[in-house]
Amino acid sequence: MSKSLEQIVDDLSALSVLDMSKLKTLLEDKWGVKAAAAAPAMMAAAPSAAAPAAAEATEFEVTLGKGPDDKKIGVIKAVREITGLGLKEAKDIVDGAPKVLKPSCSKTEADEIAKKITAAGGQVTVKGL
Repeated sequence: MSKSLEQIVDDLSALSVLDMSKLKTLLEDKWGVKAAAAAPAMMAAAPSAAAPAAAEATEFEVTLGKGPDDKKIGVIKAVREITGLGLKEAKDIVDGAPKVLKPSCSKTEADEIAKKITAAGGQVTVKGL
């Protein structure tokens, strides 16, 4: 690996989850693609044929992924806000991740949910149905 690539890896490794989320959004806007995974490395590996298929979907499933334990409280709060569940039920969802948060919703609602979970430090996957 060249020195410049190693420097990029080091710089990306130093980013916070919130900064990674912002980077993901910036790269999606610049390249004109949408990524289901929160990691920028996953976006680069996504096949270009998958982007048109996702654009055609009208219903989306939002799944909470297993996140870091040090961000659990923030993710529980976000899950409570999204689902309207009580503290215990939201905690059970976060502890049992991966769990489906919304089995069927619009693209706009799926994006809002993904932003809230990502901002709280959790991982989320949006899949077109």
